Amino acid sequence: MNALNSLNLGLANLPLLSDAETRSISAENPNGEKGGGAKTIPDDDSPASMLGPGWKVRPCITLPPGATTTLADVEGPGIIQHIWITVKPEAYRDAVLRFYWDAEETPSVEVPLGDFFCNGHGLRYNVNSLPVAVNPSGGFNCYWPMPFRQRARVTVESQHREPIDGFFYQITYALTGIPERAAYFHAQWRRSMTTRGYPEHVILEGVQGRGHYVGTFLAWTQLSNGWWGEGEIKFNEQ
Repeated sequence: MNALNSLNLGLANLPLLSDAETRSISAENPNGEKGGGAKTIPDDDSPASMLGPGWKVRPCITLPPGATTTLADVEGPGIIQHIWITVKPEAYRDAVLRFYWDAEETPSVEVPLGDFFCNGHGLRYNVNSLPVAVNPSGGFNCYWPMPFRQRARVTVESQHREPIDGFFYQITYALTGIPERAAYFHAQWRRSMTTRGYPEHVILEGVQGRGHYVGTFLAWTQLSNGWWGEGEIKFNEQ
């Protein structure tokens, strides 16, 4: 059986049994280890200080200014199935997500946090789609399947001038075999100011190899009257 077909990537696959081992990474269990959650010992100032270990003591982390924090570092083969993040609005454009597959030194994903979840301009609004969902209470959800063969590393860099506290996250992945024809997930972010003389914005360029173009999220600001965002998408093959 195709390994990806056994991972319940859609409702039609729910009845199919799988040998994959599902793991979950969070502030409580940063390594995603079996039985690795709720290990933090509460200090005297913690509300859990009277309960002792085994309770939810570390639900979130703080992102130091100018620092890069590793959210996940997993040995494969496997596939990331779900990413959930909720944080203050100042992180939407001032925090950058980067994903590295296998032995990559250059990230396959490098996108501001909010834009990765289709929330542009540092604003939060609801998104209702299969791959990305942003809930009314502020939770960012990504369901893009992201296979990896050797290693998956996810980092977030804070470019905010002050610490960003209250960074909640959860990354769910499955350890399983990955078929040879499975592709890696890529995403990039770019920004431009167009002109009347050259009113074009480059969405994607310089891509080589085989793959599927799965879509673009576009956030646009009108700086002049008389144009409401209509336009044409052009693909040039080289």
